[in-house]
Amino acid sequence: MKGIMIQGTASDVGKSFIATAFCAIFHQLGYKVAPFKSQNMSNNSYVTLDGRKIGRAQGIQAEAAGTAASVYMNLILLKPKSDCTSEIVLLGKSYETLGGQAYREKFYLKGLEAIQLSLEKLSEQYDFLVMEGAGSPVEINLKDRELVNMKVAELADVPVILVADIDRGGVSASIIGTLELFSEEERSRVKGIIINKFRGDLSLFQPGVPWLEERTGIKVLGVVSYVSGHMIEGEDSLSLTERFANQNRREIDIAVVKLPYISNYTDVEPFLFEEDVSIRLVSGPDEFGEPDALLIPGTRSTIHDLQQLKNSGLAQKIKPYNETGGTIIGICGGYQMLSRYLYDKAGSDTGVGYRGERTLCRRIQHPPSGHNILS
Repeated sequence: MKGIMIQGTASDVGKSFIATAFCAIFHQLGYKVAPFKSQNMSNNSYVTLDGRKIGRAQGIQAEAAGTAASVYMNLILLKPKSDCTSEIVLLGKSYETLGGQAYREKFYLKGLEAIQLSLEKLSEQYDFLVMEGAGSPVEINLKDRELVNMKVAELADVPVILVADIDRGGVSASIIGTLELFSEEERSRVKGIIINKFRGDLSLFQPGVPWLEERTGIKVLGVVSYVSGHMIEGEDSLSLTERFANQNRREIDIAVVKLPYISNYTDVEPFLFEEDVSIRLVSGPDEFGEPDALLIPGTRSTIHDLQQLKNSGLAQKIKPYNETGGTIIGICGGYQMLSRYLYDKAGSDTGVGYRGERTLCRRIQHPPSGHNILS
């Protein structure tokens, strides 16, 4: 199979950005190219033409590659529902909700089969694949049953380019440390290094290039300048925080509740392009201020996040804001939080089936206060 795989020294080093760039470059060169990421973890979704869900980064990469997105480009999408469980979206459809250990033990072989199927399907349709890993490829506790980094590069038999983030510091240590933790066979698959997110004068890093090449024996393919506002999906909260940071206060101030299990925060992103609107994330009462509007976004765990709003004290800010005529908009789970009652008898949200008096919102004539965000 013809292709390359982009792996990173850590989360949020810019793998998705680099992979998107390669998709665009190969497409411009005339190749029939497709993105591929076997396993993505994100509560944001991109809906394919046949109505199935994949990670948004792979949807954008498909657009850069000049092709329609398909479930084979991101066959496993993990949607966290708590600190310990995630919903597995397999080939675009909800499959099962599992904890981390159960996922490794119960789902691993199923995942490998789906990866092999997807690679076969894509290789029949495309000349070249731009593949992307996740997080760090050398997490020792995960390497023996991982489904997204070197195991996938091995299955596809493609070379690897290692991406490192210089913006957060320690770039040389992160590169060398990652390479040292690879097995000899894994390290031999790494054919190039890219330094990403460089700020300032690129010539300042030039002495570091030959040092890295001599120390690692691997070519530094390039040093990429920091690019802000590119709007290519990241997977984790690091990306989310950066996306809405450093905005100047504008005429219209919109506060967005930063829920622990926020889902599809991309619903809010169009406001970033409005010249008279500023967006800011709030996670506690001290950050609330006096917004012109409050937006409560979607979530993968409505009950958990509602409880967190109350525990943090933010709910106690929202109630008087509502009573004095403040504008509140709820989306999906955020809208559910504005209702009078929340029930989860089947345990689809919490993972535990509640019954009778043990329900979160007990079905009694006069329910106690606290069942919605405004009570």
